[in-house]
Amino acid sequence: VQLQASGGGLVQAGGSLRLSCTASGRIFSNYAMDWFRQAPGKEREFVAAISWAGGSTVYADSVKGRFTISRDNVKNTMYLQMNSLKPEDTAVYYCATGKRATIMSTQDSGMDYWGKGTLVTVSS
Repeated sequence: VQLQASGGGLVQAGGSLRLSCTASGRIFSNYAMDWFRQAPGKEREFVAAISWAGGSTVYADSVKGRFTISRDNVKNTMYLQMNSLKPEDTAVYYCATGKRATIMSTQDSGMDYWGKGTLVTVSS
């Protein structure tokens, strides 16, 4: 399974970015997907998760109401729309998924495959 995240960049506080994660190597629509992030000097943390069909989503409290996770199972792509960005959102963002079909997890220990990450920098 290969995951490729893209869409990061430099944005001012209050701005928006949309991240994408393209998957290959297995049937994309059978598996839940997650976004995690790791800020400089901090541990990696959960951001959002989406079920295999997109009907269920979970968000970290820190991004709830500002970020929206979605997926397009025809395009084998997951998205993270990030609005009202804050300097504390600065991090490398990773997409991830597990081996167990249909199972959602918010723990990085539940992920088996990781993309390389895309850097989001929010300036104040």
